[in-house]
Amino acid sequence: MSSVLGSELLRTLRQVRATLEDLERQGVRQLHVPLLAESLPVCPPGARGIDPDRKTPCRPETLDEIRAELEDCRRCPLCQGRKNIVFGTGNPRARLVFVGEAPGREEDLKGEPFVGEAGRLLDRMLFAMGLGREEVYICNVEKCRPPQNRDPRPEEIDACEPFLQRQLATIAPDVIVTLGKFAAQTLLRDQSPISRLRGHWREYQGVPLMPTFHPAYLLRNSAGKRDVWEDLKKVLQRLRVSGK
Repeated sequence: MSSVLGSELLRTLRQVRATLEDLERQGVRQLHVPLLAESLPVCPPGARGIDPDRKTPCRPETLDEIRAELEDCRRCPLCQGRKNIVFGTGNPRARLVFVGEAPGREEDLKGEPFVGEAGRLLDRMLFAMGLGREEVYICNVEKCRPPQNRDPRPEEIDACEPFLQRQLATIAPDVIVTLGKFAAQTLLRDQSPISRLRGHWREYQGVPLMPTFHPAYLLRNSAGKRDVWEDLKKVLQRLRVSGK
């Protein structure tokens, strides 16, 4: 750094300090300086940092913005029987995202995913991985509970899937784990049985995706727990590699 540039920098720092001290004497204790990113328009779907049409900078939308757009959703008949929309919970910058199928009774009552018996098993799975809920993000393909916990219908998935896609684009995880048949088939566009899909790395929008069994299935078929643990060990290894 030249002596002239160093002198100019020192002079600028002194001016900034003097200004802050003057504001403090006037009783100003906190300044809010908006981040540049906050003033940028939201990127269109699929864009990352640059709007491809306008060739201008843009920013990912936030999970709060996506949730606000859902509001009191009436996009499919599931709205008629729900108590709460079950959007998702966890770290909005999680490296690992779990995607389930649809909320159950307890999830519908509380408005959070995986809080019933299957959720408690998922917590134990996370513990075995050395993780907590606050470190990952958990959501479902469907945001409303199907009656009597029946399987989601194609038109219901079609109504909800765009919000799931936007959630995943915003979080931008290193790895996705799908739990159960409908989550895997929806994101992979593959109607193969979950018994064939699980345990094999696939990709969703360039993100490594590991399909595995749903915790509810494991509650009925404990023999599948060994398979799921093998899948999760592969996930841990991929996270270690991607974290380097």
